[in-house]
Amino acid sequence: MIKTVNVIFREGGKTYRFSCEGMNLHVGDAVMVDTALGIDLAHVVSEPVEIEEPKDSDELAPVVRLAEKSELDRYELKKEKEKEAYDKCLQLIEKHKLDMNLVDAVFAFDGKKVIFYFTSDNRVDFRELVKDLAAAFRARIELRQIGSRDQAKLVGGLGICGRELCCCTFLNQFSPVTLRMARDQGVSLNPSKLNGACGRLMCCLQFEKEAYADAHRRLPKVGKKIRTPHGFGVVSDVNLIEEKVSVRFTNEDSTEEEVFEWSGLEPLNPELHASSEEDCSKCNKDCPSKKNRGEDDAE
Repeated sequence: MIKTVNVIFREGGKTYRFSCEGMNLHVGDAVMVDTALGIDLAHVVSEPVEIEEPKDSDELAPVVRLAEKSELDRYELKKEKEKEAYDKCLQLIEKHKLDMNLVDAVFAFDGKKVIFYFTSDNRVDFRELVKDLAAAFRARIELRQIGSRDQAKLVGGLGICGRELCCCTFLNQFSPVTLRMARDQGVSLNPSKLNGACGRLMCCLQFEKEAYADAHRRLPKVGKKIRTPHGFGVVSDVNLIEEKVSVRFTNEDSTEEEVFEWSGLEPLNPELHASSEEDCSKCNKDCPSKKNRGEDDAE
């Protein structure tokens, strides 16, 4: 077993796992970690846990130590420089009349590299922009084009549920989301209700996909004829969340509708019993519907 901890390098950023053997870390601690770009400062986002030791090819990089006060001050200075870099880049984008939307600017901890994140619907020729930025900051410049979901993750905000966006709190990777998921969950196909802050289909449609798929497998479809304790009827509506079905009974004089718990109807599956009223008398099963029909005939 090996002791590990999850950290982030920036607010709303992706979490990374590092080993922390012999260290007593807590959520919110600032630590120095070893990365491909050198030593960097990160913040602990979860309590350390022990996991099975990974294979040699997946060896985890270690947490070097807790961050010192001078490094924390340097980190705060870095964030101020990022704001300045953002404003400067906006000015240069306007100067060169580029069709791009700047999202964020990030300095490496050693100050030798600056990464600018932007979105654009078209291909952008930013060669002149890179030259001006390099001259202004005396550092390596990298421009990264990102998607609308990544933009929402970096900028942050609130969803229609009133809570902070999932991508800003716990969602580290984006999974494909389709309209079929919305249909399966009975969600209105109105774009204003389906789309999140990023303008794409809401990621939360993915969270309960398996639960709805399981409910669809077990519950009957609308229009299917089923057997109930009150006799045969046709399913008129299905509540997948509460697992209830509305059944319509049609008589000679009237039409009635009643709601049943599906768990109570499962023993009366038509595959196990008579499939029609005509076959009911031939069925050897002792079920409530046969009993009720016998009482009705007696009356």
